[in-house]
Amino acid sequence: MASGTQAVTTPSISTDTSGLTLLGRQAGAPDDPDAAVLERVPNPHPGTRYCVRFTAPEFTSLCPMTGQPDFAHLVIDYVPRDWLVESKSLKLYLTAFRNHGAFHESCTVGIAKRLIDELAPEWLRIGGYWYPRGGIPIDVFFQSGEAPPGVWIPAQDVPGYRGRG
Repeated sequence: MASGTQAVTTPSISTDTSGLTLLGRQAGAPDDPDAAVLERVPNPHPGTRYCVRFTAPEFTSLCPMTGQPDFAHLVIDYVPRDWLVESKSLKLYLTAFRNHGAFHESCTVGIAKRLIDELAPEWLRIGGYWYPRGGIPIDVFFQSGEAPPGVWIPAQDVPGYRGRG
């Protein structure tokens, strides 16, 4: 190494996926969100505050009263501690709501609580932008507390339902 130069070291990042049951394997959609496996992987940057965003613009569940489909645009933001949610398991978990009857509030807040239970993030918020049911859009918002200082948390910027025109 030339005089005056320093070696650059990168942190050791765990890529061990041996404990995961869904990643890299064929997996069908679960029949029920409670039965869905939600997996986590180690945060490659523990101790560094940053925001992770998942957007599900075609989320679907069923109205528990009529059985008709309900549609939402979900935006999930979180600041991880030790764990990240494994994205394939999150997709399958969200897909499990397609045949699940629950009100908008139950789906939106339930997803947040499940992620908090599995990941123990520093902070989490979810915006559930639901399309009209009975002519009225019902949007549901939840966050676990104040956003941590010093972390860029972008606005969700999902426009409210405007109907035709």
